[in-house]
Amino acid sequence: MAALHLGFLLVFLILQHIPSGFLVTVQTENGKVEVEEFGETVLSCKYQVEKDPNPRVEWKKIRNQDVSFVYYDGKIVGSFQGRAVMEGASIRIKKAMLLDSGEYRCEVSAQQDSRPLGEATVSLTVLVPPDVPSCGIPSSVLTGTVVELTCRDRQGTPPSLYRWYKNGVVLPNTPAQDPLFANSSYTLNSSSGTLQFNTVSKGDSGQYQCEASNGVGEPQRCAAKFMQIDDMNVSGIVAAVVVVSLVVSMCGLGVVFAHRQGYFNKGHGRSFWIPQYEDIVQISNQNLKTVETTGSSEYCTAPQDYSQDFKHTQSFML
Repeated sequence: MAALHLGFLLVFLILQHIPSGFLVTVQTENGKVEVEEFGETVLSCKYQVEKDPNPRVEWKKIRNQDVSFVYYDGKIVGSFQGRAVMEGASIRIKKAMLLDSGEYRCEVSAQQDSRPLGEATVSLTVLVPPDVPSCGIPSSVLTGTVVELTCRDRQGTPPSLYRWYKNGVVLPNTPAQDPLFANSSYTLNSSSGTLQFNTVSKGDSGQYQCEASNGVGEPQRCAAKFMQIDDMNVSGIVAAVVVVSLVVSMCGLGVVFAHRQGYFNKGHGRSFWIPQYEDIVQISNQNLKTVETTGSSEYCTAPQDYSQDFKHTQSFML
């Protein structure tokens, strides 16, 4: 009997020397919460204090190192007003929005306790279904070229994964393993949404469409678009090169001819021969001279030796 009393005494002494902080606890039932956009969810918080009958409860949101109050001084504040209520120390969000995603902290302050503060953290992710993706599909390309088709959904959370369809049939990630696409040469990235043809061929012509899905809501597809693959017109390209070469050659010959004729020489003029005096007189504007007179200028007269047959009193410029 004495041993039993001694045991109770030891237990009592041990409890008295246990740090009182161990009696103040704050915890949550679910540390990672996911909810679809506009859905309802609960951020749970439960606490146990040592002896303070009126502990203070606060909820804070931490996003990108910014801290804001959600529940403070006994009421819901901020963007949660009108769409969230308190249930004990927990918060029930009735209409979750995309911007609600982030980390939340439940803080309990018991000033009369030896360890006055406790906290628990809850991570909230608001899930958003994909929107109709934006697709980049060319209408016409040439054989033998590299072609990239793009597909992007900018709304879905978590990020969407992508699938491509040709003529209503889903494209396999590895075309060589499917008899329908064994002759195609492409690379498909389901994370980025790109479909790249390394060497496109006429067999790749068809109607293409992309689908985005992330496990939330229904998958979404962009409008199908036909991509035409045309043969490269080699003969037309060669003919165009020949025509351009001929034009350049003709221009070059014209420049050489003009240079030889003296059209690019400074002071170039034209000479005229008088048939009946072809061995005697040549009139050229290079040989004419001007004589300065008061208030005007005039040309010198022709040689007097030929005045009987050639009646010319003044030189002229043509």
